[in-house]
Amino acid sequence: MKRILLLLLILAFASPAFAADKFRVGYVRVMDDAQAMVAYEGGYYEKYGLDAELVEFGSGTDLIKAIVGGQLDIGVLGFSNAFTWASRGADLKIVGGAQHGYHSIVVRNGTGIKEVADLKGHTLASQKEGSTADIVLRGVTFADAGLADGDVQVMGVSPAVAVQSLVGGRVDAAFLFEPYDRIARLIAPVEQIYEIGEVWPFPCMVVITSGETNEKRKDEIWAALEAQREAIELLENEPAKAAELIAHYFIAEPTLKTREHGELPREEVIRQAIETQTFSPVLTDAEVKRMHELKDIMEKRGIIRPGTLNVDDVLDLTWQQEKGLL
Repeated sequence: MKRILLLLLILAFASPAFAADKFRVGYVRVMDDAQAMVAYEGGYYEKYGLDAELVEFGSGTDLIKAIVGGQLDIGVLGFSNAFTWASRGADLKIVGGAQHGYHSIVVRNGTGIKEVADLKGHTLASQKEGSTADIVLRGVTFADAGLADGDVQVMGVSPAVAVQSLVGGRVDAAFLFEPYDRIARLIAPVEQIYEIGEVWPFPCMVVITSGETNEKRKDEIWAALEAQREAIELLENEPAKAAELIAHYFIAEPTLKTREHGELPREEVIRQAIETQTFSPVLTDAEVKRMHELKDIMEKRGIIRPGTLNVDDVLDLTWQQEKGLL
C-alpha cells in the first residue's frame, strides 16, 4: 500500500500540473516593444532557460493591471503606467530599459499645419488620456508650442485606428509611434512635422514587474533581461534580420501597398521603422532624471497626487549595475 501511495505521489509531481510555471511577458503591438517580440521569435528567452509565453494587450493600462493582478511576470510598457499605479500603492519595480521615446506628429496635406502651434483648432488622434504618449503630448509638446488644453481636439484611440482616421480624413493629424508613423507616411498623403525624440529625448518604454515577482523570480527576471538585451543588439545591429522575425506582428499581408513605391515587402517597411528607433536595455542617470521630470508633469496635470510617489522607490536597477552595463 505504501509503495502504491509513493508511486502515485511521484507520478503526481511529474504531471504537467506540477510543471514549472511559464514565464509570462506582456507586450503591446508597437515597435516600442520590439525587443520582447524579437526575444520570443528569435529564441532568446529559451536560450536563457525560460519557458516564455508572450501575452498581448491592447494598451499599457491593461498590461499594468495584469502585472498588478499577478497575471504577468514582466511587461514592456511606458513607465508612466508604473508611476500612476505605484502612486496608488501598487508594489511595482522598473528593472530595465527598453526603448527611447519616438513619437511623431504627422499631418494631412492641405491642412495648412506646418508646426505644432498650427494644430490649434484642429483634430488629432493620439493614445488614451493618461498614457505615456498622452502625457508627453500635452505636458511637453503642446506646452512648448504654447497650446493649452482644449486648443486641440485630441481623440484617444489605438495606433491602428489613428492611422485609419488619418487616411479617412476624420482627423487632421496624428501623434504616432512606429511602425504606424512609417505606414501612415507610405499609404496616405501626409508629412511628419515633429518627432519628440529629436527635441526632448526620454526613456519611453521600460521593463516592469511587481515587487513580489522581482523578489521570488529574480533569476528568471534577470534571464529575461539578458534575453531582451540580446534582442536589442539584433534590432540595433541587424535590423533586416530582426524585421524578418517580427514583420507579421504589424502587417498581416506579405506586402504593403504604398502611394509612391508600389507593393513593398512588409519586412522592408518594418526594417525602416526599426532603424528610426533607439533601443537600450539600461537606464542612464540622465534618463532617470527625465523620469523625475515626467513625474513632476504628471503631478501638475493631476494624474498623480503630489507626495504619493518616490521615483527611486520604483526603480531596481541592480541587474544593469551588477552586469556593469553602464
